[in-house]
Amino acid sequence: MRLTPLLLLATWSVTAQLNPDCAPGGNFDLSPWELQLPIGSAGDPETISSASLQGCSGFENFSLFFTESGDGALVMKVPGSPSDSGCVTTPNSLHCRTELHEVDPTTGAGASWSPNDALNRMIVTLLVPEPDDSEHGTVIGQIHIVESFSVKPVCELYYNANGDISIGVEQTISGGDEVFTSLGNVPVGTSFTYELEYSSGLLKVAINGVFQTLDTFELDSPPSYFKVGNYNQGSTPSDVHILSIFVEH
Repeated sequence: MRLTPLLLLATWSVTAQLNPDCAPGGNFDLSPWELQLPIGSAGDPETISSASLQGCSGFENFSLFFTESGDGALVMKVPGSPSDSGCVTTPNSLHCRTELHEVDPTTGAGASWSPNDALNRMIVTLLVPEPDDSEHGTVIGQIHIVESFSVKPVCELYYNANGDISIGVEQTISGGDEVFTSLGNVPVGTSFTYELEYSSGLLKVAINGVFQTLDTFELDSPPSYFKVGNYNQGSTPSDVHILSIFVEH
């Protein structure tokens, strides 16, 4: 079931009630998420558990992951690239991230769902006041293949310094062969809503309610999970402000 206009209005109402005095976990249901930060030791970034994120006094890092003092948005920052900022990456990436990784809300363990299930979708309202300087820009959302199956994403949603939005879909589980599709333009610093859905074997994306169905090539519906946040692809700092997150299975 897609969000009706009434449900969309409810989402905006929740956004308007964000409390600037609470940590992100007081404004957002972070029980289905753990957080990866671009700090820690080489190849081993710091990870914050779902339990530590929850509540008005939950985890904050006032350089990387915190509540905006004006509108209560969830701010996720990355200082740049490892060579320029000294930030820390995962073993399988050259880029740094402040990013939420979907987990099972009952156990806190990594989430895994089948793209052949009837419903897997994530809806995010956000604005990007500072994308990085890479061609396609900062990755603001992903569907990722479960790591025991592959270290590659199914798809990555990008936002660049011109306000251009695009999505890259891997053709194979071995990766390195993303096919990019342009999804339009939203001026930098302007809020918009995206939806990623991988249900009944079909991969779909929407920007402000306009849907496209995407070819998944040879991926063959691998077990997957959602990611959302700020996955910097360039050399300059990036800044993403989340206003609402909705996940449904």
